[in-house]
Amino acid sequence: MIKDKNFYKTIFTIALPSAFQALISFLVVIADNVMTSYIGDGVSAQAAVSQVNSITAFYTASMLGLVSGSSVLIAQYWGKHDTLRIKKIFAFMMALCFGVSCLFLAAARIFGDGIIGLVITSGDAATLEYASVYFGIVCFSYIPYALSYSFVGMLRAVEIVRVTLYITLAALVTNIGLNYVLIFGKLGFPQMGVAGAAVATLVSRIVEMIIVWTYTFAIQKKFPLKLREMFTTERALIKDYFKFGFPVALGDTQWALIGMLKAAIIGGMGTVFMAANSIASSMAQLGTMFTFALAGGACVVVGKAVGAGKYDTVRQYSKTIQIMFALIGVVMALIVFFIRKPFISLYGSSFDADVFSLASTMIIILAATVPLTSYHASCFVGINRGAGDSRFVMKVDLICGWLIVLPTTYLAAFVFNAPLPVVFLCTRIDQCFKWIIAFIRLRGNKWIKNVTHGDNADDNAKESPLKIEKNS
Repeated sequence: MIKDKNFYKTIFTIALPSAFQALISFLVVIADNVMTSYIGDGVSAQAAVSQVNSITAFYTASMLGLVSGSSVLIAQYWGKHDTLRIKKIFAFMMALCFGVSCLFLAAARIFGDGIIGLVITSGDAATLEYASVYFGIVCFSYIPYALSYSFVGMLRAVEIVRVTLYITLAALVTNIGLNYVLIFGKLGFPQMGVAGAAVATLVSRIVEMIIVWTYTFAIQKKFPLKLREMFTTERALIKDYFKFGFPVALGDTQWALIGMLKAAIIGGMGTVFMAANSIASSMAQLGTMFTFALAGGACVVVGKAVGAGKYDTVRQYSKTIQIMFALIGVVMALIVFFIRKPFISLYGSSFDADVFSLASTMIIILAATVPLTSYHASCFVGINRGAGDSRFVMKVDLICGWLIVLPTTYLAAFVFNAPLPVVFLCTRIDQCFKWIIAFIRLRGNKWIKNVTHGDNADDNAKESPLKIEKNS
């Protein structure tokens, strides 16, 4: 175990605000799910919002992947104190996020009903109607989310994390407050139902964007950034991004696509399963939020050490991180198991005995896999990505998702007509063996890859505010 206090201080300085952000985001999702579960029959609206959110999760995971891909490069250049190249990487990454978000919005507006039909195939007219209304509004939140999360990701990679506290608190207050007012028609506002939930989400995303931009350009001084610097990049860095960072984006995006296809399978098995899965998915987020926040911190720490050429230190970091996350996984699994029934009781749909019983069983299955998820997440999301080994992680995700998880889930659901808890287990079957792959990979040295250029850029060098510079 590492004894250097700065190691733990750095990880937790980055991770705790991120964990707090994840907790607040979790509470926002819970607020949406709980409040919509009291609309109509208590099941259809919740199922609709949950299934549409699987589409939104595909979008947000795409953004997460694009941003995390840049973090692989930014963290290592941060270890070399090369701020000029960090700004150029960020400029390209933000432009990419904005362009992708515009494509998602256009697809949602043009092919909205067809996209909804991918995840809701039960023939429940009420569920489909709720989903159409909700998706038609919430898709407009995609652009402000891209313009805020790209900044958050860049700032986190250079160890500026306080802004996450501000935006998540603002999101919590805005989203829950507007949910209550707009869904149920309080304070003189009309009762909007699921449309109110969508409007609340949209407004909270806009508030997040305003706060993070204001903080970046006008408040924080650790990493000075000017607006004109967001329009300059470098060809060599773009090439590096697609070589080392894009595999992260591709891996996260394809995994989110697999998540949406799993939701499509669940969507074809009835409203009760959709509602129970919504509850279990919320618990999954609770069980892993601290893990992924710490993994983000580990990625920065490992990336800095690799960029500085401290490879023996990197190996020591790796061993300590693996032990930490294994212990954290056990603790989170116990928490998930023991609070499952009180948690389920928050939902209006839980008054349906079938939903309550199924959700409880699914969460027990979830709890059993949480320690395994925690361990491999620490390796793949934290250690391997920070060390520049993103291509290996992408290959593992591709093979596990497309060749194991989806075929197994489909066969269990529609060929063998397996019990619903068994189908749910199949959606998480990869969690049972990914940790073995991660453990074996980190025993060797192939996972350490320094992706930076040999020379440090001059921080005072002048840049042209034109589109792209040639290699420096």
